[in-house]
This record gives sequence, C-alpha cells and structure tokens, in this order.
Amino acid sequence: MNPLESWQEEQRSAFLYRICAKAETGNPRADLFQRLAGEAEAQAAIWRAQLTARGHPAPPPFVPDLRTRMVAALVRSIGPRPLKGILAAMKVRGMAVYSSAAPIEPGHAGPRPGGGMEHRHRGLGSGGNLRAAVFGVNDGLVSNASLILGVAGASADARVVLLSGIAGMCAGAFAMAAGEYVSVRSQRELFEYQIGLEREELREYPEAEAQELALIYVAKGLPKKEAARLATRLIADPEHALDTLAREELGLNPDELGSPWGAALSSFVAFGAGALLPLLPFVFLAGPLALPVAVGLTGLALFAVGATLSLFTGRNAVFSGLRMLALGGLAGAITFAIGRLAGVTLG
Repeated sequence: MNPLESWQEEQRSAFLYRICAKAETGNPRADLFQRLAGEAEAQAAIWRAQLTARGHPAPPPFVPDLRTRMVAALVRSIGPRPLKGILAAMKVRGMAVYSSAAPIEPGHAGPRPGGGMEHRHRGLGSGGNLRAAVFGVNDGLVSNASLILGVAGASADARVVLLSGIAGMCAGAFAMAAGEYVSVRSQRELFEYQIGLEREELREYPEAEAQELALIYVAKGLPKKEAARLATRLIADPEHALDTLAREELGLNPDELGSPWGAALSSFVAFGAGALLPLLPFVFLAGPLALPVAVGLTGLALFAVGATLSLFTGRNAVFSGLRMLALGGLAGAITFAIGRLAGVTLG
C-alpha cells in the first residue's frame, strides 16, 4: 500500500466520521462515529510515521477535496443513512449500524444486507431472481406495447408497426442489458476495492481493526466486554475475519458480488420476452385484426405480471393484476393518442 495514499484515505475517513457524528447528535451512533474518527486518525498517524521513516517529508495538513466536501454537505443535509452506499465507497466504516442485523459468531451464516447499491430489478433473498425476471418482462411489455400503439395511432401500415416494434424490442433489450452490465460491474468493482482495502488493513494492523469492529458491535447493542471479546475472536480467525469486516464495517456481502455478464444476459432475455409478446400478432396476423389481438394479449400479460408481483408485496393478486393493467393501459392509451395526433398533424 502507498503510505501517502493510505494517510489521505484515513484522514478523509476521519473527516467524514466527524461530519456523520454531528449529523447524528443526540443518537448513540454519534459516539460510534466519533470513536471511529479517532481510530482513523490513529491509523493515519501510523502511515505518516512510515512515510517519514522512509525518508519522505511529512504530509501537509489534510484538506478535503471537492468530492469529500460535496458528500459532507449531503450528510449535513439529509443524514448518513441515505448515503451509506456512498460513504462505504469512501471508506467510512460502520454503515452496518443502519441495519437491524445482530453481530454473528464465527461459523454462522451472515446477514444479507439490502443496501442502496442494488439495481431495482435485482431483489435479495430466494425470490430475487424471479422478481427480477418479472420486472424485466414488465418493462419490455409496457415499453414496446406503448411504442406499437403509438406507431399504430400514427400509421395504419402494419409493416411500419412491425418494423417499429422490432426496433423497439432490440433497442430496449440491448439498452437494458448494457445498463445492467454497467450497474453490476460498478458494484462489483466497488466491493472488490473495499474488500481489498480491508484485506490490506487486516494484515497491517489487526488490533485496530478489532477495535473498530468492537465499536460497531457496541453501537448495535452489544455490551462493551462482549463486543471486544467477539471482535478479537473474529479477527483472530483468518477464514472469517475478512468476511466479517466487509459485512460489519462496510455493510457489504462478499457472497453477492454478482456477475455482470449474467445480469446483462438475464435482463436482455427478460426484456426481450416481454417486448416480443405485443409484437407477435403483427408477425402472424394480417390486416386490422393484429392490433386488437395485440392489445388483448398485452392486457392479459399485464394482469398476469401484476398478479405475480403480489407474491412479493403480499397484496391481493386480483387487485395487483388490475392495478398493473390500469397503469399499462393508461400508458398505451396516452401513447396511442399522441401517435394519432402526430399522424394527423404530420400527415
């Protein structure tokens, strides 16, 4: 590790810890952040000593850069909780205190945090893949059905509608895949970077890491002696120490880094499947019959999507299906009206 860069990171962390402490004034978390600021400053002193021991000049007084000042301003405005993903990316520990998960003993399964870094299509838990697929199908269904209805409102030529629908399906599927790839790739890079830092720090000063971990456990309700005992025990176990630090200090789950290509492919297939459905009548049917059949198929699919989503919301399946049908129908009707108006005006 570069001692100067490490010194700067620790000083930046200490600065942001104190901003978080001020934002949490009157809350037990304020004491946690104040203590973590002290730990960060102590670690910065270690890096400063290494610099001077190697014959380098001592670093000048720390001045926060523009990014750090912007994040600090946001913390002052809205508090640390909504910014915990950004703060974790800037090496601010203790974000796990904003979850209700209790400390875990070595050998037990860890919590599965629901941080703000996840894309809305990726749910957590055993139903996450199904939920993501349903959302992807819904996006493709609503967007391409609306596009087809908009073009149909402007032109009665079925070939134009078919061509527009194919273009919309391909463009939307590739856009969703690209967006999902970038989202998961960025999240994975952040996780890997943060876990790499934890690995280096665990090797450089394990006692300091144990103290930070104990502070977090105290803030989560564990007695001080028990927190210190558990933290020391965890840090002493190399197999679980890094995993625990990532979960408890950063609020990250090393088991959920995700595959960018897998996420992109899943998003592409789900969106494409939904977008294909309203297009099929224009492929297999000729004449004016294609449009009403497409509207009927889309309506049935919207109801089915809404009813399926009720599995995740606990709402009545019929109510959820009708709500989704109404929202999708409204989008399609408005797009059709805009297409009709544009067709009349430009025609």
